[in-house]
Amino acid sequence: MEEKKYPLPPFTLETAIEKVQKAEDAWNTKDPIEVSKAYTIDSQWRNRTQFINGREEIVNFLKEKWNKERNYKLKKELWGFRGNRMAVRFEYEFQDQNDQWYRAYGNELWEFNENGLMQKRYASINDLKIEEQERKLT
Repeated sequence: MEEKKYPLPPFTLETAIEKVQKAEDAWNTKDPIEVSKAYTIDSQWRNRTQFINGREEIVNFLKEKWNKERNYKLKKELWGFRGNRMAVRFEYEFQDQNDQWYRAYGNELWEFNENGLMQKRYASINDLKIEEQERKLT
């Protein structure tokens, strides 16, 4: 039996905001295994130009991501929702291995199954070089 990840769809404004906050909190732990538990075993992602399928690939992707993106900090915001789907705006900041700071902006489209696990995640992301004093997320 598949685990449930509350809140479950169909979402209300309150539960959609709660779901987004839980996702933000999880990603800010930078724990690939814990983050992956919010997704179905066969979850499908598009992250920039990369296609990722299933929890194992998600864990590997996140390990690689957070090895490259040091001092990562993320903020998510609900943009809209209906039924079992959400649109989310986000920004995050990180430092690369040459100590250059970046702010990444983007949008995600999420689709959840009946147990509240994300089965689809499509992310469009753009990076902007910033100076350390320009950071907003600390």
